[in-house]
Amino acid sequence: MLLLLGGNGYVGQAFARHLESIDAPHRIISRSADGDYADAKVLGDLIKMHQATFLVNASGYTGKPNVDACEIHREECLFGNSILPARIRSVCETAGIPWGHVSSGCIYTGMAPGNRPFTEQDPPNFSFRQDNCSFYSGTKALGEELLTGGKNNYVWRLRIPFNHVDSPRNYLSKLMRYEQLLEAENSITHLDEFAEACISMWQQNVPFGTYNVTNPGAITTRRVTELLSQSGICTKDFRFFPSESEFLRVAKAPRSNCVLSSSKLSTYGIQLRDVETAIKDSLDRWISTNSGIEK
Repeated sequence: MLLLLGGNGYVGQAFARHLESIDAPHRIISRSADGDYADAKVLGDLIKMHQATFLVNASGYTGKPNVDACEIHREECLFGNSILPARIRSVCETAGIPWGHVSSGCIYTGMAPGNRPFTEQDPPNFSFRQDNCSFYSGTKALGEELLTGGKNNYVWRLRIPFNHVDSPRNYLSKLMRYEQLLEAENSITHLDEFAEACISMWQQNVPFGTYNVTNPGAITTRRVTELLSQSGICTKDFRFFPSESEFLRVAKAPRSNCVLSSSKLSTYGIQLRDVETAIKDSLDRWISTNSGIEK
């Protein structure tokens, strides 16, 4: 039995959909129905009661409508992204079950030394230790630090999720709704491929550790808006900030813009589509799934 924490959230729902599609025995753990799983004893009892063999932590605090909210709700952000993962680690290690944690690639900014994509071997450069980050990114980096040395867990780094379903959390939806955009190059992740890849790693006994789970390649904001316009889904004229400094005049926190390498993942046979193919497919499916967005 697989236990899924945060199964009602944006990322957690993707895990739930995938687990249902493959008929994998699982249970979505809800604070309202099952008790506060942030309490170590409660979580330990749930693991025993359901005879869990694997646990997915898809819970966390991202802020709504974006990470700027984390600058205000710091206590909730720190607990959800740092303290809770460390507590889950302790409980799972005591229970002797493997588990996976949804982290973020937003602990990096720019390119790695030598103008290359960041690998899992590169230490975060957008964290509290550099004092250059958003509070959200700082707590995600700290959360990974607290999981260092774990023997039976995965750390799955998600980056700017998207798919074909309109949602306030979908990168494509955000681009269509924001009045102005920041031009940047990024690695991004197809949400449904992310959930499938993570579960496949457990099913295929891929070695535990940290993995960048992003679609191969990188893409600029401007290129994504070109694809949106070409699809006919959105006919607005996209406006861009003239510079990052102008963007930061209206944003509460700096943003991570970075390129990650997903080559470690592919060495174990876990393949995601290249980023532009995944975006084009999402836009093709968008038309039949949503009524369309136009602003």
